[in-house]
Amino acid sequence: MKKMELIAPCHFGLEAVLRREIERLGYEVTEVADGRVTFLGDSEALCRSNIFLRTAERVLIKAGSFRAETFEELFQGTKAIPWEEYITRDGKFWVAKAASVKSKLFSPSDIQSVMKKAMVERLKEVYHIDWFSEEGQSFPVRVFLMKDQVTVGLDTTGESLHKRGYRKLVAQAPIAENLAAALIMLTPWNKDRILVDPFCGSGTFPIEAAMMAANMAPGRNRGFIAEGWNHVAEGARWKNAREEAEDLVDLSVKPDIQGYDIDGDMVSIARENARKAGVAQMIHFQRRELQQLSHPKKYGFIITNPPYGERLHDKEQMPPLYRMIGERFWALDSWSMYLISAYGNAERDIGRKADKNRKIYNGMMKAYYYQFLGPKPPKRENMP
Repeated sequence: MKKMELIAPCHFGLEAVLRREIERLGYEVTEVADGRVTFLGDSEALCRSNIFLRTAERVLIKAGSFRAETFEELFQGTKAIPWEEYITRDGKFWVAKAASVKSKLFSPSDIQSVMKKAMVERLKEVYHIDWFSEEGQSFPVRVFLMKDQVTVGLDTTGESLHKRGYRKLVAQAPIAENLAAALIMLTPWNKDRILVDPFCGSGTFPIEAAMMAANMAPGRNRGFIAEGWNHVAEGARWKNAREEAEDLVDLSVKPDIQGYDIDGDMVSIARENARKAGVAQMIHFQRRELQQLSHPKKYGFIITNPPYGERLHDKEQMPPLYRMIGERFWALDSWSMYLISAYGNAERDIGRKADKNRKIYNGMMKAYYYQFLGPKPPKRENMP
């Protein structure tokens, strides 16, 4: 099968997590840049990466790359790309998104317009037509400009990969599913260890953890825009990838995963989302106040996304809230806590400096992933 370069964008700061995922799928990574990872793969890789990657935003086919400091160079560089290899005669095509950093060309709308004109000119010459019906399959294009280097990608995913299909009901400020998965993957948690989220909201952390425990591919129950591109990845490839995903699911696991929230309505929403994800039996959701957080077992994990106090009237509630987080955490013998927050005084009010922290962008908001590390559990002695 023909090899191509595939690009997987991700949250800034989580490129290393995505790289490990891609390599575990068996593909060679060729470049890691801010917010994206490029790797080599064929049409099978295109299908499998869409279905299996937990931390990516989407999967793009790298259509071309060139330098452009003027709109004429952008036009000619775009026109030189062999669009006919991807876009059919009746295809609907457009530049869905343009992003520019430290480049002379910086207007997204102008970049999109010039590139669309160049694509039309190329395909008019190839297909010998003057008008495109655009009634066939959709082919959205995304472009990144970094220091005048243009990278053009054809979007094979459509709706972002964080849309797993289970979260129909959400909290006020939900964490994206792929971000939650990446944050869990930054911890040593596994299905044999306890996980508690005391601010579970719509249940994203517990649900993503349960899906990992049961080896459920995140994209197994959703569709992708490239599923109709038979000339790029025939239907049998998608079918095989989905069958592989189903074969790997293990519903016999019994992880200890718990989600608490002070809002009873949110607990109901979390339960419904877990049911849609097929993991309801693996998670215990309960209405519980933070003050009640306790657990008799050792070596557990708190992984959570507490309020940040981004709204003015919430700010005064943050110091006592974070002090309570610290108090309840210290009361848990030998536990670890992983907490994402944009609240600037999180460590001060928790009462301890984090062992590690990592800058993460939650949407457009800069946050930190604070990691308070407990001791490792003793190794089990081998049975005779």
